[in-house]
Amino acid sequence: MAESRHKSLPEILRRLAPVMRDPYILGITGPPGAGKSTITNELIRSYRDMDKKVGVLAVDPSSPFTGGAILGDRIRMHDHAMDDGVFIRSISTRGTHGGLSRATVEITKLYGAYGMDYVIIETVGVGQTELDIVGVADTVLVVLVPEAGDSVQTMKAGLMEIADIFIVNKADREGAALISSEIKQVLSLKRAGSGWTPPVLLTSALRGEGIEGVIEGIEKHRAFQIESGMLENKKEKRIEGEFSEIIRGLLDEKIAIKLGDKDVKEIYARVKSGEIDPYEGALLVISKII
Repeated sequence: MAESRHKSLPEILRRLAPVMRDPYILGITGPPGAGKSTITNELIRSYRDMDKKVGVLAVDPSSPFTGGAILGDRIRMHDHAMDDGVFIRSISTRGTHGGLSRATVEITKLYGAYGMDYVIIETVGVGQTELDIVGVADTVLVVLVPEAGDSVQTMKAGLMEIADIFIVNKADREGAALISSEIKQVLSLKRAGSGWTPPVLLTSALRGEGIEGVIEGIEKHRAFQIESGMLENKKEKRIEGEFSEIIRGLLDEKIAIKLGDKDVKEIYARVKSGEIDPYEGALLVISKII
């Protein structure tokens, strides 16, 4: 319902508001093949051992033909399929500008109404999704592997900036210590003023090694944000972003309807003929909507 943008969704969210929890949101991103889903699987296991409920959103690339998610993360996390305290959902990007599905915020709210303590958002790991996760998550975990590249120096600057915790997965492989050292060196040069230095943690998720350290790192970052006021500030920015997104969505719907109107078609004909330029034509269309 949230992903399909059903017209009844706003009313449902309003009715659920009194019972909604405010789950702690983890964003997991990094290059394909880094083991993000395996780490997610181990985090679920650890949180369930603590009797915490966990919701997972696996943001997959969309099929250009069906618009559907194509990776099938529920199969990769089949260990938790029968657990009532876990809900795993794959959602497609549906061609959104930033890569994250428009339904992400709504589904997170629905998870909160269900009583989830943690929501894990695992991004597709390519493109702008890596950077957009920072606007949704309370703690961002960037997962890398020893063979991530020739050097951390070549890593996207944005990816270095958004990470609250770095995880070097598959740490039993050669080069793990080197990439860990390089990350720390880059951080020492780039990070200043935030008060938080992202830890660089080594894991071997398939073996379940290092996950306790990740949990500890998450809780330390959570405590730091609560004490500093950063967590509250993030939530305020999230509400602001959601508000803006709703406005844009409503305008998109109105524009889609208006594009079929006779007067809008006439404006387009004038643009096509060169009588007016596209910008002027767009302003004319907007003036008819607002």
